[in-house]
Amino acid sequence: MPKIAKPLSAIEVSRLRAPGHVPVGGVPGLALQITPTGSRSWTLRAKIGSKRCDLGLGAYPGVSLAQARQQAAAMREQIAAGGDPLQSRRAAKELLRAEQAAKLTFRQAAERFIERKAPEWSNPKSAGQWRSTLETYVYPVLGDMDVRHIEQHHVESVLLPIWATKTETASRVRGRVESVLAWCIAGGHRKGENPARWRGLLDKRFSAPSKTKKAEHHPAIPIDEAHDFWMALREREGFAARALEFALLTATRSGEVRGATWAEIDVERAVWTIPAERMKARREHRVPLSSSALSLLRKLPRVEGSDLLFPGRGGPLSDMSLSAVMQRMEVKAVPHGLRSTFRDWAGERTAYPRDLCEQALAHVIKDKAEAAYRRGDALEKRRAMMEAWAKFLRKPPAAPGVVASLSARSSA
Repeated sequence: MPKIAKPLSAIEVSRLRAPGHVPVGGVPGLALQITPTGSRSWTLRAKIGSKRCDLGLGAYPGVSLAQARQQAAAMREQIAAGGDPLQSRRAAKELLRAEQAAKLTFRQAAERFIERKAPEWSNPKSAGQWRSTLETYVYPVLGDMDVRHIEQHHVESVLLPIWATKTETASRVRGRVESVLAWCIAGGHRKGENPARWRGLLDKRFSAPSKTKKAEHHPAIPIDEAHDFWMALREREGFAARALEFALLTATRSGEVRGATWAEIDVERAVWTIPAERMKARREHRVPLSSSALSLLRKLPRVEGSDLLFPGRGGPLSDMSLSAVMQRMEVKAVPHGLRSTFRDWAGERTAYPRDLCEQALAHVIKDKAEAAYRRGDALEKRRAMMEAWAKFLRKPPAAPGVVASLSARSSA
């Protein structure tokens, strides 16, 4: 047992300056260690088993005299009970290191998820869109949280402020949070159920998106202005104008047109085959080419070193290049809205069946039973429809309300 020293007061301890090992009393073995450089720290000299050692209790004055005595007394009690303060400290440090190694914040998990999944996404902009929505709506709440500790009420706190006003965005955010947490569960970073899943959980807490969201329509060219727009567009020069015209004639998406290659075009059969990897639904789509679309392609110049129909500088045209054409034409519409113009024409001015129009737009069949039985893509029936659409664009439209001739019905 160490010699019991006279207990020093806090003021007396503060005046200690000479280098050495100075017992301060109060607890056997407690001393203030002063180095030649003037730094001071607490030590407890004790015997653990058969080994005598000095236990550090922290620097002075960060650890006060009263705190040092309290720690030293607790260690003395632990040793008396057969414990080992040194071993306890090592175990605590190991546990802390393990905890720190296991910790994965939602932000870190999301970045790893995006990095690993991005190669399978058809749209190269998807990764940026993911990061943008997470940064705006999710990271302020979940970003720094350990994924192991994220619960349902945390997810709900992300969704509640935007569910009624930005339903489509909120639904997309929920799906992305669910995907990231599912990745964490699969990788062993968290256990239990996914607190962001919709069916059987959040669908009991939120209204269905389909019954909540307001329809968001892309600004489109009115049906009766389509002819004039097409005529004005043909007078424009450049690949961007031709790409926009081709998108109008084929009712396809801007990205599908901008990435189109000559290898995808079969001029003899008048078919444009878009590979699955470039389609939103990840399924090959054949587009019958009208006489007007073929005429446009025949007049296109070939650019050496590029297989693109509508090449830009060093690669495909940007989405903004097509939008810029419409802005210069001073029309209140966007490229994607041209598909709406086609759909309005098909639904209001023709007798072509609805499913044929949807096939032309490469929309996914939501009815699983119907999708299971549909084998073909009605290419030839759609060919007649696309020729009728081109004819409509070439001539001023008939008076509103007049339905296309019955020949369209019979060919459909």
